[in-house]
Amino acid sequence: MAGSATSLANVQAAVALLNALRRGGLAHGVLCPGSRSAPLAVAAALLEPGGLQLHTAIDERSAAFFALGLGRASGQPAAVITTSGSAVANLLPAAVEADFGSIPLLLLTADRPARLKGCGANQSVNQEVFLVGSCRWLGEGDPEGLAAMAPAELDALARQALAAARGDGAGRCAGPVHLNLPFDEPLHADGTDLTRLAAALAEALPPPPSAGPAATTTPPAPAVPQASPDTGLDPDRPGVVVAGPWRGAPAAWPAHVEALRRWQRRSGWPVLADALSGLRGLPDLETVTAYDLILSEGAGGEVAAPAGALQVLRLGPLPASRRLQRWLAAQGGPQVLVSEGDGRRLDPLGVVRGQASAGLTAWVAGQTPPTGAGDPSEASLALAGRWRRAEAAVQALLERELAGEQGEPALARRLSRLLPAGLPVLLANSSPVRDWESFADPAAPARPMHGFRGASGIDGTLSSACGLAEALGALVLVSGDLALLHDANGWLWRPQLRGRLTIVLIDNGGGGIFEQLPIRTQPAAAMDFERLFAMPQPVDPLALAAVHGVPGRRLECLDALEDALAWALAQPLALLVLTTDRRRDAALRQRLRTMAADLADPLATGPIPSP
Repeated sequence: MAGSATSLANVQAAVALLNALRRGGLAHGVLCPGSRSAPLAVAAALLEPGGLQLHTAIDERSAAFFALGLGRASGQPAAVITTSGSAVANLLPAAVEADFGSIPLLLLTADRPARLKGCGANQSVNQEVFLVGSCRWLGEGDPEGLAAMAPAELDALARQALAAARGDGAGRCAGPVHLNLPFDEPLHADGTDLTRLAAALAEALPPPPSAGPAATTTPPAPAVPQASPDTGLDPDRPGVVVAGPWRGAPAAWPAHVEALRRWQRRSGWPVLADALSGLRGLPDLETVTAYDLILSEGAGGEVAAPAGALQVLRLGPLPASRRLQRWLAAQGGPQVLVSEGDGRRLDPLGVVRGQASAGLTAWVAGQTPPTGAGDPSEASLALAGRWRRAEAAVQALLERELAGEQGEPALARRLSRLLPAGLPVLLANSSPVRDWESFADPAAPARPMHGFRGASGIDGTLSSACGLAEALGALVLVSGDLALLHDANGWLWRPQLRGRLTIVLIDNGGGGIFEQLPIRTQPAAAMDFERLFAMPQPVDPLALAAVHGVPGRRLECLDALEDALAWALAQPLALLVLTTDRRRDAALRQRLRTMAADLADPLATGPIPSP
């Protein structure tokens, strides 16, 4: 009887903790198998009638990236539940990405009680330190076991975990939180006890929410400080806006866009918009998308800088373009960085004068004099006109040169046009996101763009896409062959995935990004490039998908893309494969860059116009 009481107490404590998280807004739990985590597993199932949506996965790494996709789409943390030992180590890649990408994530790991740590007990490791370098906060249960904690203590643990995962919007941004939770044996409660507990919960829990899978609870907005004097810019003098990947909360997006429109109307500054900024194709916003092709480099790799002091308003992290980064580093004017709740230093170039972390909406509202009335200066309009003409010239070049091409740059351009407006897209690292940045059609309709550029790895590509699709309802993933294969366990989400997912796979026989780097040697025999870097794998992606019950088609050419997309978008989960030549595509990219740079570098053709 004593053992039965202890095992029931473990489940009751787990229910109390998860229920406190649920009351605080937790909507999704992602469960991995294990014995030490049994109380948490049972508790999660007991809370399903109250609205906690439970997903299951056999691979902890895949589970964490699925939760990462849920968090990215909803702005709210999902909870991953694992057992003890090496299972916890598998959470690290997702924790790293959540940290750098400012994505809320809860990692709940079961552990042994303190008396079994450091004495050689089975599956007893120092898991409490595995994730600490990437987490906003490490919360720990009572060393004797979670059942030793009072309800008020469990409530406090849940509140602090949610607050740390969401961030406060004023310098401490969203990110991963690790709750390491000891459980003493016995772990497995009696069926009779569980039946009684379920009945009691059925009376106490509210009915499940009626909203769809993407329903979330949005915390109240924090108080926003005014921008400091060193973050001011003069809208009457020439400048540009450089918009990097969007990392703010989904709820903040409409106000962010309106604030940017307001600043552009007043200043006239062009917006150099990264592919992941989400700003391309929006009405009433003038963007430049071909900046990586426009900015020419000298023989030593330097990018020409204009004569004068150009102002730069940077939004969020840097775009991926190395040319743009070198151009920014060469500027002599004031640069201000505005982040969406992230107070960490986001200036690897070391050129930012000041950083405002309360978001663009607050920054625009805090400018002195207030941004609003007034028209752009003639100098600002002249500079914007030079960017606009260069953009038009480069886009005309791309239209002509890519018309008959079948490779990766042409795929980015056609796909951006063919996908329905508003359909979210996830661009995998490394070549797909860069090709979309440079070669996607700027006239394509606006759509939510996603990427996991925080740590820029290929871990969890497919699982993250499944999480995004689950939360958003539909998604298109554009991926290379190695990135998709690296997360082959992501196919296991198919039976329980409710969102539609279409995968466009670029099968170029290995790591195509390495063809764009100065790695190959002359003579070629001096180094085995294929074996050491490209690493092509003898796996048929269509056969691998079919094993998991996923239908697919191989495209013989890009002319078949429109019909193939129409078929794939109607499937719950489908794979389209396009075979490309990575060496030829690398040469094409270089040729296009050279041709584009010869057309126009709008900032190297003369000094900045005087106001």
